[in-house]
Amino acid sequence: MGGFSHASALRRELSLRNREYARRLALDHRESRGDSPVICYLASEGASQHGNFLPQSYRAILKNEKWRKRLAKPHTSAYQALPREGLRWRELDSCNSSDALLMNIFCYPGITRSRETCDLLGVECDFEPEFGFKARVPLSNGRMDRTEIDLKLGDVLVEAKLTESDFQNKSVEVLESYRDFREVFNADQLLHRNGSYVSYQLIRNVLAASANASAFCVLIDARRPDLCEAWYAVMRCIRLHDLRMRCKILTWQELAAALPKRVQEFLGEKYGIFVSEDAARAFQRASGDEEIA
Repeated sequence: MGGFSHASALRRELSLRNREYARRLALDHRESRGDSPVICYLASEGASQHGNFLPQSYRAILKNEKWRKRLAKPHTSAYQALPREGLRWRELDSCNSSDALLMNIFCYPGITRSRETCDLLGVECDFEPEFGFKARVPLSNGRMDRTEIDLKLGDVLVEAKLTESDFQNKSVEVLESYRDFREVFNADQLLHRNGSYVSYQLIRNVLAASANASAFCVLIDARRPDLCEAWYAVMRCIRLHDLRMRCKILTWQELAAALPKRVQEFLGEKYGIFVSEDAARAFQRASGDEEIA
């Protein structure tokens, strides 16, 4: 009999929250098949609004060609799990999409001008978020790994997770094909399982940060202590002190404390991402209780 799953518990919570959210706001949506149905939203008539997004963020996405292209990412399990009805489901339609959550926050007008948000992330203000960044991590054969990283904010690379089960595993051969793998990591200390390294995405992104002279931030939900443990298991194996100092972990809840009130309300109702009273008071003092325009 399996043990408790933080990922499954969060998926169940988001299912219930989004069912009620969609009902209250009369948003066009469908439910996937299964015990914990995923709520998937449809764009409104004329595609001017979308139930999975804050209206302000969605309008900003539609105005930016690079951001707008992200909306077209296909939903990989739609054929098996979602009603067809002639609909073309996309990954960012799902209430469980961490990419949609990222875009709701970082496409919201004024976020890149917020000193509190930028300081929390360790970036200069007025950056343009780059979603699906190709970091070009060097391989031993002289080629580059062009796997996408979720988000680039200035010189900070971000890997974001919400309900995903883990950071994926990958064979020893694949990880050791990265040119700087053994220079960056104490490989013998990394977790192995059945011939694979655990938390491949974290390992690859640390290598990306090293190759790009960037910082790296893993962004998770505070209700996912399992992902936090996975990150620290990788971080303690980083050999380079300077690189280790450029790596950090941040929760959606901590980030929410630095966001406008409207975004905080949306995150609380739709995702159950709430700001602690202590964090809220600290950011109010730092910002003079001002809202982002």
